[in-house]
Amino acid sequence: MTRALALAGLFAALCGCSDAARESLETDTYQRIVTLAPNLTELVYAVGAGDRLVGVSAWSDYPAEVLKLPVVGDAFMVDQEQLNVEVVRTRGLSDVAEALQHVGALTGMVDEAEVAAADYREQLAALREANSDAEPITVFFQVSGRPLFTINAEHYVSELIEICGGTNVFDDLGELAPSISVEAVVDRAPEVMLASTDAGDDAFAEWQRWPTIPANLYGNQFLLPADELARATPRLILAGGAMCLALQQARFNRAAFSASGPTELPDPTRHAPEHAQGQTEGPTDDSGT
Repeated sequence: MTRALALAGLFAALCGCSDAARESLETDTYQRIVTLAPNLTELVYAVGAGDRLVGVSAWSDYPAEVLKLPVVGDAFMVDQEQLNVEVVRTRGLSDVAEALQHVGALTGMVDEAEVAAADYREQLAALREANSDAEPITVFFQVSGRPLFTINAEHYVSELIEICGGTNVFDDLGELAPSISVEAVVDRAPEVMLASTDAGDDAFAEWQRWPTIPANLYGNQFLLPADELARATPRLILAGGAMCLALQQARFNRAAFSASGPTELPDPTRHAPEHAQGQTEGPTDDSGT
């Protein structure tokens, strides 16, 4: 009888099947894999084990090869009683590298996983260094508008905000993704509002009812690429690059407002500046420094 493995994560899961003859979980490397979350699909490809995939979860769409694979459900639909379960956690930025190494060990792609993890860590360090001297700016990240949710300091998106020189105005809350009130946002007066592109161009429209929020005064509402931001994979580097460019623009807008004052209400459909595909060193200023 074919044995199976499931890697259950805090936000994601992966499962796979090994040869029936293998009896020890500690020595298994799995040859047939089904991923139960989109980020784990990407992680399997990142360690060079994409050819082992025989099925993926709903919403798995990267890399393009996965679109040819059957969709088998998600972690809540698959019968996990038939699986051996392990945990893969991707709560913080550092967890991505550890998840790559974990998947590499389970698929026998240890060397490839070490290279992928080291490359991710190097790019993350480069992004941090490129923004180490950025002027402080306060940020509100809107997970959803109705109901209104944000993130605390432990979420990897908040870590990206910090890397880009920003401060999450709700970093002190206890829950990872807490529900908040409109009044709380108004009281904390963020200078920047961020959301992902899947929130739509009207993501910040409701906030125009409070035109004196600094983010409104400065015209600092930006939409960030949804897939890269929502999935704990090496593509978080691209999301971080887009975020740092947005905060760089936000500082410019703040300075321009301070110098001359607003001439019109800001456009709530502003998108983050385009980020170059494959960017590894973070944003730079016009002087190239």
